[in-house]
Order: sequence, then structure tokens, then C-alpha cells
Amino acid sequence: MNPFELKEISDTGVEVTRFGLGGAALGNLYAPVSDKDGYETIETAYDVGIRYFDTAPFYGLGRSEKLFGRVLRQMPRSSFRLSTKAGRLIVDGEIDPDEYMPFVDIPKKHPVFDYSRDAILRSLDDSLERLGLDYVDIVYIHDPDDHYESALDQAFPTLADLRSQGVIKAVGAGMNQAEMLTEFARNADFDCFLLAGRYTLLDQIALKELFPICQRKNISIIIGGAYNSGILATGPVEGAHYNYLPAPPEIMERTKKLQEVCSRHQVSLKAAALQFPMHHPVVAANIPGTRLKSRLTENLTLFSEDIPAGFWAELKSLGLIDPLSPLPE
Repeated sequence: MNPFELKEISDTGVEVTRFGLGGAALGNLYAPVSDKDGYETIETAYDVGIRYFDTAPFYGLGRSEKLFGRVLRQMPRSSFRLSTKAGRLIVDGEIDPDEYMPFVDIPKKHPVFDYSRDAILRSLDDSLERLGLDYVDIVYIHDPDDHYESALDQAFPTLADLRSQGVIKAVGAGMNQAEMLTEFARNADFDCFLLAGRYTLLDQIALKELFPICQRKNISIIIGGAYNSGILATGPVEGAHYNYLPAPPEIMERTKKLQEVCSRHQVSLKAAALQFPMHHPVVAANIPGTRLKSRLTENLTLFSEDIPAGFWAELKSLGLIDPLSPLPE
């Protein structure tokens, strides 16, 4: 699979490489990353040919955007595509001790859910300042799980206005669930969705409703969380994580069966996890994140690994993946 093949987002004219770089890890997700390692990872991604980068204000409360900006503003702006997110406004203040915060060594800032027009505009202005760039290509409404109405009635129209003015080129939503994205697809003119963890070797719920409506309405899908928080990278080892929590026994057992098929076909589980979602025609790109250039290089190799059709056929025959999943024959 060619990681540098270009795919257009809907009919926006925005072309992204099939393999992109996600920016959560560069925001000190679970562990700190040095400026040096962060810069090297982004520089290496650009140097090898990756031309799609994704970040968000929430990632390290601004740290990820600053790292990306420091590197990318040295490159010709027309040579890459960049997405960020809006919906969590970063303001001064201490973090609530009871608030979920997966990022470490963060500044004295506080994320506030706010999908109002003023907050969306302010968030984008703040992102551009941190990035040091004049524009971003795609803006995703970020994690509106508990804010469906305000996301649809306030955030989306605001971003759609910016799209019509040419300020941004595409409007999306980024979530860890397929159900609300399906409702967004039904009720508004989105260009793309960033779907994390819901179309993977372990979870194909997106096939039920989301992907069919996206195909009908020409909405592109960007894949995040292809490793389902880690277990599809580590395998079913003690302490493996699935959906940000310790993997339950049934997931451990299913991953073990996937690994056994991988062994029979001499296929890396990680390669299968990265490549599986790419065979669906609605998927434009996959954006695994990493904090180290060595891991980035490994992911690129895995993405390009040759996987025999017989491997995918056996997964289907054993009922390990949904029979409706499009795969090579």
C-alpha cells in the first residue's frame, strides 16, 4: 500500500496523503516528548513525503500545535495539508483534579467545552497564532459527545460560513463514536469525519450506518486509533489497552485469534491493523500518531508491508471481521 498516494477529501480539492501524522502523542499524551524529538518526528514525516498533518488545541493544551507550527511554517504552505479542531477552548486556569486529562507536563491552562460561534472563531484564531500560519485546510468539531445540539446548530454553521468564504477548505467532526457522526451526516453538509477506533480489526461498527451514508453523501473518513489504544500494536499482553482502558478478556481472546492468523500468514499484526481500514472506499487517510521518528519510520514500513489476500480471506472465514468489510481478493 502506497502511503504517499493522494486522496481528495470529498470534492473540496484538498488532497491528503493516505498516510498522515496525528498529533496527540506530540502533545505529551501519557508521557512527555522533548522539543527535539517532536521536531525530528514532524521533520522526518515531511522529508519522507507525508503531506497530511493533524493536531488540536486540546493536545497538550496547545503544545502539539506549537510543535507542528515550528516545523511546518518553514515549508511551502501549498506543499502540505493541515487540520486542527475546535470545541475545546483553551483558557487560563488550573485543571480540575477530577477532570480527565491524558496529557502530562502541560501549561497552566484549562480546556473548556464551548461550541458557540464566538468560541469556535476564537479557537481557530488561537490555533493560527500557535501554529504561526495563515490558515488551516480542515477544521474538525472536536468530541461533541455531550453537545450535539450546539455542535450542529452553532459550531457547524460557523465553520460552514468560513468554508464558503474560503477561510478554510473543509469542515469535519472528530469523535470516538460512529453513532453521532451518522447523525451529523444526516443533518448537515460535512466534508469529512475523523473516526477514532471505530473501524479497526476489532471494531467495525462504522459499517452499519456511518459508512453507507458517507458513501451516499461523499463524506470522506480519516482513520484515527487504528491500534484501538494499543492492543493491536502490543498484542494481547498483560496490561494491553483497548479504548483507553485495560482490555477486557473477550478482546484479549479475539486479539489472540487475530495474532494466530497473522502468524500463519507471516503478517505483522500492526501492519494488518494499519492497512485494514484503508480498503474501504470511503476512507481517505490513516493518521497514526507517534512521538519518535523511529516509530514513524516503523509505521510507514508496516503500512507498505505486502499482505496476501489469503490472510484477509481467513479472517472473514473465521468470523474475526465483519463479512461486509471490503478487502483485497
